[in-house]
Amino acid sequence: MSERIEAWPEAFASKLMPASEAAKLVQSGDTICIPTGALVPTVTAAIFARAGELRDVDVFASAPVTDPGWWQPGHPAFRMHIEMFSTPASRAAISARQADFTSVPFTQRFKPGDERGTPVHNPDVALVAVTPPDHLGFCSFGMAVWNGPGFAKRARTVIAEMHASYPRTHGEGRLHVSEFDAFVEAGPLPERRAIPVADDYPMQLGALVNELVKDGDTIQVGTGGLTNGLPAAGAFAGKQELGVHAELSVPGMTRLVREGVITGSRKTLHPGKYVTTQLEASGEGDIEFINDNPVFALYDVSYVNNPMVIAQNENIICINNALAIDFTGQITAESIGAEMWSGPGGQQDFAIGSLMAKGGRNVTILRSVAASGTVSRIMPRLPEGTIVTVPRQMADYVITEYGIARLFGKSDRERAEELISIAHPDHRAELRKALERR
Repeated sequence: MSERIEAWPEAFASKLMPASEAAKLVQSGDTICIPTGALVPTVTAAIFARAGELRDVDVFASAPVTDPGWWQPGHPAFRMHIEMFSTPASRAAISARQADFTSVPFTQRFKPGDERGTPVHNPDVALVAVTPPDHLGFCSFGMAVWNGPGFAKRARTVIAEMHASYPRTHGEGRLHVSEFDAFVEAGPLPERRAIPVADDYPMQLGALVNELVKDGDTIQVGTGGLTNGLPAAGAFAGKQELGVHAELSVPGMTRLVREGVITGSRKTLHPGKYVTTQLEASGEGDIEFINDNPVFALYDVSYVNNPMVIAQNENIICINNALAIDFTGQITAESIGAEMWSGPGGQQDFAIGSLMAKGGRNVTILRSVAASGTVSRIMPRLPEGTIVTVPRQMADYVITEYGIARLFGKSDRERAEELISIAHPDHRAELRKALERR
């Protein structure tokens, strides 16, 4: 180990190369895996520039941020796969059948390849985004670890795009120079887009969530137009000694750490640590506060999202978005009908884990209506083809701007009555008639 540490500068210098050279490490027939949240536009552009030389390259990505061109039609070299979560960069490709959607849970991502002989799921090439090496030769994944360590561990070739502006974070999101095959200095980063918060945000959602949060709770908040606005809407106002065990962070969570609202002091797993796979910096000074701060502990998503790990957090409250829910409690967060919109992400993992945890609660929030108020998101039945993200057995608390429905342990009829009570007033009579006809 000491020899590896001492010799790292020479090893690093030998592996530092232009993107065009690093791209030559990709071979026809390879599987390329890109971790969620990894900003690797320089490397992916160089690989795509070799489209005329390559054949039968499988590319697996989750929530892609940029598109070098391979999400568009007309390139026979690349077979595109989205894992667990789609974004605007890939949504059209899925609709046009230019890309496949793979719904293997993050926690079981490597099971098909490791145990069942489906090698395409294991990476030949991992593309990751990291900081430059520190004085000991260790690179940090910065604010987005996700499945980066798992990909790097299994890949034949690990290509890193280096970002000097990345903060260094603690947890397991660090690899030594010796574990990489190529380093490419990052070009200009894509313009940083603010994490979206729903227009005309229903501020009462914050007060309703606040009713369910207790001092000392461990919280998880999923990303989405409604949940992203919860810290600003007062969902955690007046609370003390909160903890975090979450897939990712939403705007305002770092501020709550700085203000002493989130301390982790009562956590039963990783006490005193803010555990996540991805951090978010939306306030001035957040990056500097996060950099090398041991409070923030980032781990591979296969650990963070494991329901058995989540369940070790007593009094965890998990809060996630939905697009619609039916009378039985079936929740969709990814499609209305068969048209894929986003994906399950880790929502089901946290639903399972929270209900397994002592004192755990699972909260789903959604707007009461869609289509300018003409469609109720609380429905007697989900439309044909709708993908169920959270099955009815795991439906617990459901919140709209009109109140809180408590579903867990109740009959289908009791659930329907609870849900109708928080539906938009304009749709309640119609929903009651539908219930009477059942």
